[in-house]
Formats: sequence, structure tokens, C-alpha cells
Amino acid sequence: MDKKNVAVVGCGYWGKNLVRNFHELGVLAAICDSTPKTLEEFRQKYSGLSAVSDFSALLNDPLITAIAIAAPAVAHYELAKKALTAGKDVFVEKPLALTVDEAEELIAIAAKNNRIIMVGHILRYHPALIKLKELINQGDLGKIQYIYSNRLNIGKLRTEENILWSFAPHDISAILWLVGEEPVKVFASGGDYLNRGIYDTTLTALEFHNGVKGHIFVSWLHPFKEQKLVVVGSKNMAVFDDMTKEKLFMYPHTIEWHDGKVPVARKADCQAVAVDSLEPLKEELRHFVDCVNSRKNPHTDGAEGLMVLRILEDLEASLRP
Repeated sequence: MDKKNVAVVGCGYWGKNLVRNFHELGVLAAICDSTPKTLEEFRQKYSGLSAVSDFSALLNDPLITAIAIAAPAVAHYELAKKALTAGKDVFVEKPLALTVDEAEELIAIAAKNNRIIMVGHILRYHPALIKLKELINQGDLGKIQYIYSNRLNIGKLRTEENILWSFAPHDISAILWLVGEEPVKVFASGGDYLNRGIYDTTLTALEFHNGVKGHIFVSWLHPFKEQKLVVVGSKNMAVFDDMTKEKLFMYPHTIEWHDGKVPVARKADCQAVAVDSLEPLKEELRHFVDCVNSRKNPHTDGAEGLMVLRILEDLEASLRP
């Protein structure tokens, strides 16, 4: 892909971060947004940037070869379908679509047109998670027994999608990658306190064929921000804490058995694990650009996005009375 051939659709709350990173990667050619004020702000900030409100202008521009979609989730399917049909490679922020059928259709269109389709599951590109996966593969944690993830905040409240679809896709994607297989059983419970039918907090349970169990707790009604993932292994325990400077920690606690039947915990000092100091979003978008250039399959391709979407649909079904 030549430089400055990427367009970003949706430049608001999260989309502005895509705009910045694609610009810093030297590939940003255009943006599309429905808000005139937003378009004007970006025109002034980035000299020579094409800023349009008509999505079809991007589709009809032969110089735009890839489109990144950061619009509201309800628009992902329609925008991605139009872009793929027009012969553009596509990056879609999570979720890929709102139904499994829509996601399967997008994957089929991408395959038919030989286009790249990638889903924005950012934790897969986080240096600390990459290091954690390396430690697991090396056997440093022993046999993985249990994983849990908390993504909590008193933050941006949504009225069109619930917390499960807004927060949990990141953690589902990360846990599937760390465990290395799909769960055999999933279940969720939650509460819809602000708007009936729009869940503000959910607790997801996951069970895997290899015996690993886990849970994901997500909420935007929480007194402080927390983004933490814990892996408990037979040899060591690891903690990824995205709210701290070091990010990744090992806890070499051990369990001793007195009289062969009484378990006693022997605590050890926490050890910070060195990880690369890289911005996860930039690494994710750099990977997209590399895939477009090389025509290789992204780590978080349509199939991975579909797998996460299937789990979300099952969890949504279990939430409903």
C-alpha cells in the first residue's frame, strides 16, 4: 500500500485515536464524519487531509485502498459491507457486527473480493499480553488453572449497546488467545440499572475443555478505573495491570501440603516483568498496514472476530430472562 491511502470513518470518542495513529504511521489520507465541527477541527490539525461527510466519496476514490471503521457498533456491518464490496481492505473496531449472520456475510465478501478484514481487539497487540502469552508458552506459569479479567470504570455510559458488547470483547479475545481454545460453556449474569434492557454490569463465566475456568467482570458503574487480567498457574501467578507503569507482574507463590492433605499458601515477593514500551493501538494499526501491504492474514481476522461474536451472542442469550 502506498503512503496516505487509509481513511478513517468515525472520528469521535475513539476514532480520533485512530486518526492520530494512522497519521503518525504516515498512511492517513482522509477522514469521514457526520459532524461538521469535527471535520473542520481535523482539517486544521492535519494539513492536506481530506475531510468529508459523504461515505460514498471514500468508496469512489481509487486512491483510498483501506478503510478503518470507528463508527457506532450498529453501523459496523453496513459500512464494512460497502467498503469490502467497493474493493477496500477494512479494519473494524469491535464488535465486527451485531449478529453472527452479519459477521459471516462480511467474511464471505472479504474472501470473494480477496480483501483484508481485521477486527480491533487491541489487547492482542499489547506488549504486556504478548509477553504473558510467551511466558505461558514457555511453561513459566505451569499448567494454567484459572483466568479472570476486570474491566471497570465510572465512564462513558452507552444507551445503544450494553456493557457486555462495549467492554467484554477485548477480554474474551485475550482469554481465548491465552488459553488457546474456545470455551465449551459460557454464562453471564448482570444488572440493567440505568436503562431497562441495557446492562450496566455483567459477570461472565467461561469453561474450557482443558479444564481452565475463568470469569470476566465488566462495569461502567464502578467507583474507580480498573483494567486487570490475572492468570493462575500451577507454578506461578501472573497479573497484567494496565493501570500501572510496569504492566506485568509475576507472583511466585507456592502451595505446600501439610500432612499430605492440608494446603498452606507460601507467599513470595511480586516481581515486575520487563515489557516493551509501545502503544498498543499503534502496534495494532501498524499490523493492519503490514497485512494490507503483504496480503497476510491479520492476527485478529474475521474468523477471530466471528468467534468472539458467537460467544457474545451466547452470553447475551443467557442474560435474558
